[in-house]
Amino acid sequence: MDWKTIYDQRTVTAQEAVTHIKSGHRVVVAHACGEPTHILDAMLQNAAAYEDVEIVHMVAMGKCEYCKPEYSRNFRHNTFFVGGGSRDAIADGRGDFTPSFFFEVPRLFEKAMPVDVALVTVTPPDAGGRCSLGVSVDYTLAAVKQAKYVIAQVNSKMPWTNGTSTVSVEDIDCFVPFDAPIIPLQPPKIGPVEEAIGRYCAGLVQDGDTLQLGIGAIPDAVLLFLKEKRDLGIHSEMFSDGVVELVEAGVITNKRKNLHPGKSVAAFLMGTQRLYDYVDNNPDVEMYPVDYVNDPRIIAQMDNMVSINSCVQVDLMGQVASESVGLKQISGVGGQVDFVRGVSMSRGGRSIIAMPSTAAKGSISKIVALLDQGAAVTTSRNDVDYIVTEYGVAHLKGHTLRQRAEALIRIAHPDFRADLCEEFEKRFHCKPVLG
Repeated sequence: MDWKTIYDQRTVTAQEAVTHIKSGHRVVVAHACGEPTHILDAMLQNAAAYEDVEIVHMVAMGKCEYCKPEYSRNFRHNTFFVGGGSRDAIADGRGDFTPSFFFEVPRLFEKAMPVDVALVTVTPPDAGGRCSLGVSVDYTLAAVKQAKYVIAQVNSKMPWTNGTSTVSVEDIDCFVPFDAPIIPLQPPKIGPVEEAIGRYCAGLVQDGDTLQLGIGAIPDAVLLFLKEKRDLGIHSEMFSDGVVELVEAGVITNKRKNLHPGKSVAAFLMGTQRLYDYVDNNPDVEMYPVDYVNDPRIIAQMDNMVSINSCVQVDLMGQVASESVGLKQISGVGGQVDFVRGVSMSRGGRSIIAMPSTAAKGSISKIVALLDQGAAVTTSRNDVDYIVTEYGVAHLKGHTLRQRAEALIRIAHPDFRADLCEEFEKRFHCKPVLG
């Protein structure tokens, strides 16, 4: 049977497709901007037919309505990364958080978290009967491979991406043709604090480096100050519109990469239509599963690899909390530790944790004597390399606890340095050298 016949026979409405979801099923949803929004809407409309359906997701960029209290009997959210749509459900006990390094998520689907149903978005098939997963390959490809039943929204607006991003028509059990805009991520607002942090981070980047960038105002601010650099490369769990600008300016060429030279590599993408148009069938961009892109052993193979991530708090020993405020889970580890550890084994590698010096409109210092009670340590003091705030750069790797504390106090907000110095004197029995 040829692929066109298979496709035609398996094409149904969204309402028909979601009847294959049963009570008690574990349903894995494609990541971030790859969400199949039309199928999720149909699933919600069919909520009365379900009890205790576990919705496994990472960054939920859509409406996340299944997390609402009125659906608590029907759905239970289980996430690897708490976002705005799922935060209340986790805090109120209507949802769950599963700690995991990002690169290990696909492996969880093999045994620890077997998948009943995968809900994904794909492009229409090509002449050979293959569909691209577009902007979400990461754990989504593993979900397709491991699921007992795969439901795909076929969306012609999904960009076709190259690399290891395609699945055969034969791998999908149900096709739901429905065109809809790919969920956009609007550029964040960059203020003076972010600009200052971006300038300091850019000072640690050299010509020919390969970059991993997280999400948000700080990574975007870093990109603003890289326009004088040459032959930068991208190997990152994700990238956004700022990378497109630097490619068009001739700054990002990927020429000096010793792994995938000439290619920007990512596991997922989040941005505006400009980004989606740029990556569509672009041979210079390759998408791979996250168990490849974020594998520290792969990252270590690239020379001069630089990772740039953010956090919630750093204590005076250099312990980094990036995912919780005390016991309250507000995000997840994402790819931070994957890259911090991979970069530490890269020849010429540097890892940067960048953050504003304060939170809550300047009322709270993010450099603290002790992490908040219950806070999860995301990046250990043994792994941390550079910490950056708008007040400068603290290089911690290879330095003593006393030296680390001094360096961190120097880049803390001036309003909080006196208290940090008092703690320093209690701990080290001397005054800090801050000059």
